[in-house]
Amino acid sequence: MILSGTMQINSKQHLEVGGCDTVDLAAEFGTPLYVMDEGLMRENCRRYLRALQKYYPRGRILYAGKAFLTLAMANLVKEERLGLDVVSGGELYLALKAGFPVKDLYFHGNNKSREELQEALRAGVGRIVIDSLAELEELLKLVQSKQQKAAILLRIKPGVEAHTHDYIQTGQDDSKFGLGFVEALEAVRLALAAAPLLELKGFHCHIGSQIFQLEPFGLAARAMLRFMATVRAETGYVARELDMGGGLGIRYQQEDNPPSIETFVKTVAGAVQEAALQENYPLPELLLEPGRSIAG
Repeated sequence: MILSGTMQINSKQHLEVGGCDTVDLAAEFGTPLYVMDEGLMRENCRRYLRALQKYYPRGRILYAGKAFLTLAMANLVKEERLGLDVVSGGELYLALKAGFPVKDLYFHGNNKSREELQEALRAGVGRIVIDSLAELEELLKLVQSKQQKAAILLRIKPGVEAHTHDYIQTGQDDSKFGLGFVEALEAVRLALAAAPLLELKGFHCHIGSQIFQLEPFGLAARAMLRFMATVRAETGYVARELDMGGGLGIRYQQEDNPPSIETFVKTVAGAVQEAALQENYPLPELLLEPGRSIAG
């Protein structure tokens, strides 16, 4: 009986993952035991890349390391030509230990310590995603003291509620994650004034996790492009990158029916292109950050 992906019940009535009998694995390695299907995870990475190439002219897929990250997983992501999103000093250390290209590392997190920001600067990560005005001011002090440049994205709260559990919504106005539109405009001005030490590349948003309904992603795209058009009108700044986060859900229960990877990418890419056309805004590079839907 096929359960999901490459999981099935074999003739012995044992669970198989990727053709491996889990009872045999438990006997050999003991329990508890994590069993990951490398072939399926690689195919999920490739599906994201193919879909983005098909539905959007220019973009990147970043694997969200918080879903599952080991040295082997970091190497898998590197081999599949994805970028990597890390959210702590520990995850950054692991990525560097795996020899992950630093230009393809994006450092997220809503409570980065001064030490973690220093580690990110020392490593020379591709982007630091700023989550608050306080963090932006802390990073500015660091780059000024070291006369070292940093490329950043600003994380924005788009004011969109995802149809998921309250605890894993992150895009609504009262979320602790990211900057509200008024704060964000202030952050843009602060970052632009700090050039060339701070290089503002664009904006980021993430509306939540384990999402099955795709309409909120379209609403978030429209909200983000409206904000970007406002920033352009107020400051003259035109963002080159837009990171729409991740959040695509996976099947946990029999009745769960998540959208496909291709449908998710097509929906988000189409919404960004439509919103950019409405705002007469140059198409930014589109970044997506799947985690659970690759490794879950």
